[in-house]
Amino acid sequence: VQLQASGGGLVQAGGSLRLSCAASGRTFSTYTMGWFRQAPGKEHGFVTGIEWSGSSTYYADSVKGRFIISRDNAENTLYLQMNGLKPEDTAVYYCAAAAVPYTWSVVKENYAYWGQGTQVTVSS
Repeated sequence: VQLQASGGGLVQAGGSLRLSCAASGRTFSTYTMGWFRQAPGKEHGFVTGIEWSGSSTYYADSVKGRFIISRDNAENTLYLQMNGLKPEDTAVYYCAAAAVPYTWSVVKENYAYWGQGTQVTVSS
């Protein structure tokens, strides 16, 4: 699976952005997908994940109620709608696919395929 993230940018606090992650290959629909982020000087942190069929999602407490993950398996695309953005959301955002089809994980080490990252900057 090859992944290409896009949609980042500069936004004021309280604003919204929508990230997209285009996947190549015909097996996108069999992989749990996740969004991770890395702020300067910090490790990659889990943001949210969505199970392969889209029926289950999970959010980090820091984004719960503000971010929405979704996927379109027909279009091989993953999305992250980010609302109510805060300066602390500033980071490079990465989409990722789990290493093994039909498995669920929120652990970074269980994700084997990564997009190139897209910068999100939230000004106060």
